[in-house]
Amino acid sequence: MSSVASVHSLWTVAHGAPGKIPAPHIEYAQLSPTLIVLGAAVLGVVVEAFVPRRHRYYSQLLLTVVALAAGFAAVIGLAAGGFGSAKAHIAAMGALAVDGPALFLQGTILLVSLVAVFTFAERRLDPAAHGKHVDSFAAQPAAVPGGAAEQAAVKAGFTTTEVFPIALFAVGGMLVFPAANDLLTLFIALEVFSLPLYILCALARRQRLLSQEAAVKYFLLGAFSSAFLLFGVALLYGYAGTVTYAGIAEVISDGAKQIDPALAGTMGNDALLLIGAALVLMGLLFKVGAVPFHMWTPDVYQGAPTPVTGFMAAATKVAAFGALLRLLYVVLPGMRWDWQPVMWGVAIITMLGGAIVAITQTDIKRLLAYSSIAHAGFILAGVIATSEEGISSVLFYLAAYSFVTLGAFAVVTLVRDAGGEATQLSKWAGLGRRSPLVAAVFAVFLLAFAGIPLTSGFAGKFAVFKAAAQSGAGWLVVVGVLSSAIAAFFYIRVIVLMFFQEPKADGPTVAVPSPLTTTAIAIGVAVTLVLGLAPQYFLDLAGQAGVFVR
Repeated sequence: MSSVASVHSLWTVAHGAPGKIPAPHIEYAQLSPTLIVLGAAVLGVVVEAFVPRRHRYYSQLLLTVVALAAGFAAVIGLAAGGFGSAKAHIAAMGALAVDGPALFLQGTILLVSLVAVFTFAERRLDPAAHGKHVDSFAAQPAAVPGGAAEQAAVKAGFTTTEVFPIALFAVGGMLVFPAANDLLTLFIALEVFSLPLYILCALARRQRLLSQEAAVKYFLLGAFSSAFLLFGVALLYGYAGTVTYAGIAEVISDGAKQIDPALAGTMGNDALLLIGAALVLMGLLFKVGAVPFHMWTPDVYQGAPTPVTGFMAAATKVAAFGALLRLLYVVLPGMRWDWQPVMWGVAIITMLGGAIVAITQTDIKRLLAYSSIAHAGFILAGVIATSEEGISSVLFYLAAYSFVTLGAFAVVTLVRDAGGEATQLSKWAGLGRRSPLVAAVFAVFLLAFAGIPLTSGFAGKFAVFKAAAQSGAGWLVVVGVLSSAIAAFFYIRVIVLMFFQEPKADGPTVAVPSPLTTTAIAIGVAVTLVLGLAPQYFLDLAGQAGVFVR
């Protein structure tokens, strides 16, 4: 009875005092990169519903490219306006940060996504079906693989143009993820970009069952990681009485000054802090593909359509490492002595595990997946540095690595046999004699992955290891260099396979792509060489963007 009375009194208080609820204050101009992309994604859904099928491909491609370019222009405008430095602040009523790292990572994500969209739109690699161009995606994704409905869709020449708005929704979530300034915004952003990726992974035109299996594995393991993260958020709220980054950091450093009566029993309880922080970190380490949370990576990279694999491998890592940096540097700097030893262990087993297991791989996509795991370990070395140099080195590495990855997967789409992409390594033997240019381009990307001088990979690794060494993590650098040497073995092995072995008579051919994929690969090579030959400007840019607003 008393609870009913209290509810009634609350209602009468609220009813009797209209206008007391404060209206939200949103800085739309400063959130414009995200709003442009999400607005275009919604518009893409409308296009899918109302534009005739024969016009959808060009409409969606144009809309997507314009939206991503406009979002990048908005990021440049904000950076030029000083929001990356002097005017950096917390926007959207404390939900999002507008600062140097956020703008740098958002710009990287938008550029990478723009290049990835070119590979999504490629329609010349597969032979035309029933006189119609086809792309990498299933003609009728909802149909049973190999069933009558799918065959009818292929015969009618359907193309899955909804991949463009789905990709835009994923990009929108990725833009929010590294800028999130409270734990609920972080979780919502995680779901907004994860759910579209689960769908994209299931849409391969060929090997439909493998693609769907990859999507189910990604979805189930992703659901576990989301659950861990959400439980960690609940425990951190119980500890601090708030979900804002600044609020939690204040309670960690100063203790609970003004204890909320409802949370008096738990606030300041270190067990909640340690377990909650560990669970949130687990959720983020899953997204970056760090050992032991990496199990999904090789299966998903192999089964997903290759353009989607490239997009995921590049953009998701940028977003997830951005969120991880902000969590460790803004929320948990007062717990450095607690999380640093754990992150040391994770970085070491990630570097060694990725490099050693990659040696045993016989599929090029699985090899690149384990390579990405090893690179996650190298990036973690910079994260552990806990210095401005650490932040800027991670930002630079992410920008360099993402374009190399995208270019490498774009090359993989070109090497084909009768069954589609020829991803078995044995089939790449002698590729350098059949198609010297494609093999040479792939060799450039492999050398960048290996960290050979004059490539972006060397500049990135040098920056990360230097920051780690200056912060006292010398042994971590030793393990990193050792892992790089192991990794160099399997990269060089692929180069030897392509250039120094005889091609097989029934070997794959290299398809001639449209200007879209050619542009994507050319941008990848250009960024790899520019960041390798003249990295200083971009290192300085990352250095200027290396301060988080608190």
